[in-house]
Amino acid sequence: MKSCDRLTLEAVGESRDQGTSPDNHNSLSDTTPDPRATSIRPATTTTTTSPSTESPAKGTSSFGKRHNKTHTLCRRCGRRSFHVQKSTCANCGYPAAKTRKFNWSEKAKRRKTTGSGRMRHLKEVHRRFHNGFQVGTPKGARGPENH
Repeated sequence: MKSCDRLTLEAVGESRDQGTSPDNHNSLSDTTPDPRATSIRPATTTTTTSPSTESPAKGTSSFGKRHNKTHTLCRRCGRRSFHVQKSTCANCGYPAAKTRKFNWSEKAKRRKTTGSGRMRHLKEVHRRFHNGFQVGTPKGARGPENH
């Protein structure tokens, strides 16, 4: 090792340990702080507002003031889904001609589809289909045939 390398290493070691030795009075606390690092900020004052000027609460106290109803009974589906201002049903889509249905709710389609109700008309149509849609009074109800 050259003598110049040893001198540079000793100089680096001294500069590294300069602020940590107990005998050394050139500690970090004695140095002047960088003015950009520690800026003196003015003390912030908090202003208190009176309860009368505060905005009203959005939570529990607001829910008690709801008197009006946005939805009423629908004439077509009978549910309380008819929006009064929009004049449309959220459930069946009334007054639209076609009933509201979506493929993303397969179970809802099953609940509303044909066969979930009484099917008063379709049961009769099914029975008449098997008999060939006969019209008129049945032969036995006409009485005896006279020639």
